Amino acid sequence: MFKPLISEGFADAIGFLGGSLIGFWIGRWLDLDIFAKGYGPGTIVAIVLVSLGGGIGLQLAKARHAKQADKR
Repeated sequence: MFKPLISEGFADAIGFLGGSLIGFWIGRWLDLDIFAKGYGPGTIVAIVLVSLGGGIGLQLAKARHAKQADKR
């Protein structure tokens, strides 16, 4: 019972973290600093990039995990 839940949770965590890091590095490539003092436009865009990256990574991980679960 716990093994499928653990593997799904682990896949979700990896997808979210990977997507967030990709969003972070895209922001750094665009010279946007998520940790800048205050909430200027560049900081807001960097936060949005990290958030979108995390969400997209999570959804991709869920889709991949569901596809693999269907094969079993």
